[in-house]
Amino acid sequence: MKLLLDTHLLLWAADSIERVPSGARALMSDPQNELLFSAASLWEIAIKSGLNRPDFSVDARRLRRGLIDNGYRELLISSEHACAINTLPPIHKDPFDRLLIAQAMIEGILLLTDDATVARYPVPVQLA
Repeated sequence: MKLLLDTHLLLWAADSIERVPSGARALMSDPQNELLFSAASLWEIAIKSGLNRPDFSVDARRLRRGLIDNGYRELLISSEHACAINTLPPIHKDPFDRLLIAQAMIEGILLLTDDATVARYPVPVQLA
């Protein structure tokens, strides 16, 4: 199964895997699952790190390299992903999360999140 991790799960996995909820850790450690990260997450990290947000104090380039080195596959942002945002109900306001939701919907992959609001969308999403 393909798993797209939301931004916070990526940050937690990179910082301290123990911070990732056990259910998500089990899915992530299953060798049959393919782990993906979105370019949208790195974009979010770069912006929020630049704003000196303490919960985003990581270098996006180093994180990207570490994810790739650890077997994650990058999911690029397509125009189809961007256009699909307009079809989503207005449940969540965060543009980065909405893009991740659209990517999961278009690609038919499971979005793994720690955000209960994101988990309310009728797309392949699982609350970690």
